[in-house]
Amino acid sequence: MQTIQIVFLTVLVFFLLVSIHELGHFYFARRAGILVREFAIGFGPKLFSIKRGETRFTLRLLPVGGFVRMAGEEPEVVEVQPGQTVGVRLKDGKITKLYLDRLDERSNIIRGEVKSLDLEKEMFVSLDVDGDEQRYDLHPQAMIVSRGQETQVAPLERQFGGVSTGKRAMTIFAGPMMNFVLAFVLFGVYLQLSGVPVENSTKVFVSGLEAGMAAEKSGLQKGDWIKKVNGVPVEGDSTRLVEQIQASAGKPMNWVIERDGKEVSLTVTPDAETGKVGIYLSPEMRRAGIGETIRFAGTTMVDMTGRIFEGFRKLIFGEFKLDDLGGPVRTAEMTGQIAKQGIPQLTSWAAVLSLYLGIFNLLPIPALDGSRLMFIGLEAIRGKPVDPNREGLIHFIGFTMIMLLMIVVTYNDILRLVKN
Repeated sequence: MQTIQIVFLTVLVFFLLVSIHELGHFYFARRAGILVREFAIGFGPKLFSIKRGETRFTLRLLPVGGFVRMAGEEPEVVEVQPGQTVGVRLKDGKITKLYLDRLDERSNIIRGEVKSLDLEKEMFVSLDVDGDEQRYDLHPQAMIVSRGQETQVAPLERQFGGVSTGKRAMTIFAGPMMNFVLAFVLFGVYLQLSGVPVENSTKVFVSGLEAGMAAEKSGLQKGDWIKKVNGVPVEGDSTRLVEQIQASAGKPMNWVIERDGKEVSLTVTPDAETGKVGIYLSPEMRRAGIGETIRFAGTTMVDMTGRIFEGFRKLIFGEFKLDDLGGPVRTAEMTGQIAKQGIPQLTSWAAVLSLYLGIFNLLPIPALDGSRLMFIGLEAIRGKPVDPNREGLIHFIGFTMIMLLMIVVTYNDILRLVKN
């Protein structure tokens, strides 16, 4: 049961981090009036898909990220060319459905050969119907139907490239921004869950237990106040207690704890090889105030940001070994290990991951949000966009390199697990 719970919590952390990031892109894209075609968690084949409004929400096979697919970011997969025979369905004089195939099976349609069309600016289709050319306006939410799939048309003002550079920049920046907000909130939640040490208190408490270890088997419980070990009072120095436990490897120890106002005597035998009992210790804690929580969240984010950039510095200057790098497998492994320690520790770890994800995505690496913001900034300076084909090629190369690196570190993670 615990294994199932740990797997669930690990998946939940991943889902939360990716979802909140993509939700930032999604929300500000919608605010800018951009048509969002798909909101996806994961990459690869679809496992689950449902459409709500204009957007299809999908869950995909590979849990290595997510994306928000906006109209105009890439060439539309459905094209209509002059000379092509199509069928149109009208409502209030405007085209609501544009059929490209299986025309003989369609009812209540007007069939004709396309003479001219504009699906982005003027929004019209001109058809040759039995030798008579007729022009029809296109509804802004009209659907192009082909091979059983419906694709909504996207007027220029509803495409990613059709809105102002400011709105586009905000849409891209919103993903990392939401990760920063989530990290701040989670650090605050962690402090509320764990509390802050009571000043001048000498009490040491059990804050967590590892399943199947000596502490759990002896009957120790989370929240127990450890008063004496082998007759020696435990007074606020958990380091001395840890040393005492390690020195008694394989030997029974007498612990006196207080639980619900009553003293209980237990026998705890540390593991003969490791000298561990599988216990997490903490001082006496009190609930943190609102001001303390805000200050803690802020200072912790600043401190962790410094550590993350120090890691990037070592990576740039080659001060690392391949085993120091980790991908999704190692992240999932570490998340599972931390989940065993309890919800407060998992909350703190999720905050660190969210902060890391936000910072990493702002790096000027092709295919990441930071690179896309650079292109938008360059467009704002030049007064005209970079050639979409060149920008798309750069992002494609960057994405390919990131995926190759992901494959290498994932292979290394799996190899390490097998060796262990």
